[in-house]
Amino acid sequence: MSSTQLKEPSLVDALIPIVLLVFFMGSAVFLYGEDSSYGPNQIALLLAMGVAALIGIKNGHNWKSIEAGLVKGISMSLGACMILFVVGSLIGTWMLSGTVPTLIYYGLSLLNPTFFYAAASLICAVVAMSIGSSWTTAATVGVALIGVATGMEMSLAITAGAVVSGAYFGDKLSPLSETTNLAPAIAGTDLFEHIKYMLWTTIPSFAITLIIFVVIGFTEDTSEVSDSIAKMQSTLREQFVLGWYLLVPLVVLLTLAIRKVPAFPAIAIGALLGGVWALIFQGDLVDSMLSNERAPFIQNLMVVWSALFEGVSFETGDANLDTLLSRGGMSSMLNTVWLIICAMSFGAVLEKVGLLKAVVATFLKGAKSAGDMITRTILTCIGTNIITADQYISIVMPGRMYKEEFEKRGLDQLNLSRSLEDGGTLTSPLIPWNTCGAYMSGVLGVSVYDYFVYAFFNLINPVLAVIYAFLGIKILRLTPPKVEIVDGKA
Repeated sequence: MSSTQLKEPSLVDALIPIVLLVFFMGSAVFLYGEDSSYGPNQIALLLAMGVAALIGIKNGHNWKSIEAGLVKGISMSLGACMILFVVGSLIGTWMLSGTVPTLIYYGLSLLNPTFFYAAASLICAVVAMSIGSSWTTAATVGVALIGVATGMEMSLAITAGAVVSGAYFGDKLSPLSETTNLAPAIAGTDLFEHIKYMLWTTIPSFAITLIIFVVIGFTEDTSEVSDSIAKMQSTLREQFVLGWYLLVPLVVLLTLAIRKVPAFPAIAIGALLGGVWALIFQGDLVDSMLSNERAPFIQNLMVVWSALFEGVSFETGDANLDTLLSRGGMSSMLNTVWLIICAMSFGAVLEKVGLLKAVVATFLKGAKSAGDMITRTILTCIGTNIITADQYISIVMPGRMYKEEFEKRGLDQLNLSRSLEDGGTLTSPLIPWNTCGAYMSGVLGVSVYDYFVYAFFNLINPVLAVIYAFLGIKILRLTPPKVEIVDGKA
């Protein structure tokens, strides 16, 4: 069917699958609670996708073209899915090798419970800024901090919020970050000018975030923390060989990330190195997992191999520690990948049949001031994050659609590139079915619904950006070109 026979979707057409998705998602959470991400949300996304496809067929699209768009949309998420799988392997071997337990052990010794949340956020910010990856930060330092929080009997939800806040602060300002490079590329601005301009909304937001975490830390009851810390450290010493040399896999991974080695091979190398370290330094632990049915060398290999695909399981006598350490493996990420594929399918069909464009175009109507434009850009990025479930699309699509409008209204494109990050990058981990939200939840072991209200930086920054826009704070305008006067003529 030719494009001339296609009917432009109406706003009502566009809103129907979105409203139904909200209804289905709400029903899933109401009926299944925290388990809604383990199947119910996926069904909700596919049902809404089916409705979007039917509307597309009504408007002249055929299933073959919709299916092509669906395949293209899913293929965009395969890179993230592959990274998730190797992250699962990395967690499994780093648990077995003693890398994560060593991080937890030293973290328990160094971090003060009163300032723990603020320190956790600051540590993640520094690491993420150094390597340009919120995902790698969460999968390494973040996992260790969750372990430290368990030992201190601190809130895992608040800790996860601190990790997400710090990781995305560092990711947002790092010149090594993909999104930090993507936003100015789409808007047509210079990378370092973009980072410099983001400081005006990013630094105050993170400062407020750290103050809130310090205040929360002072309100925590830490009277029994010392005994809990000592007990967990003792258990860790009994189960694992601990030492600075067990942090080598972490150092190698961070070095590869800093040298801009792509995430998949870098994390895969870290996972394999963790397996080697387990065989070298945790011999007694590995031996305790043998089945005595094959030659020792073969059994040792099988223990590491199993850690790569199904993770590890420990029985230390401490239920909290067992829950923390017994995890990892590619299989632990299957549900998250399932969620990502379903979410990307919904977004892909919505985009293919023109429903997403119809919704976004409506946002432009009535926008007059700079505050209006920036606010609508941020809201569009958030909406795109919710609908398409991918932070890259939430940057690319609004960026393409609003670029000319910013120029027509005399607004410097730095306003656009900053808004794309304020609205797109930062809100992605706050949406359970978004690739980033699913990833953070899967890696940290804390539901998005639980850490959402504690990811203060991710919540404060978009709000502060809108306030700046309406107050006219650091809103850059295009300088009219200078006209040279010669002999009284322009």
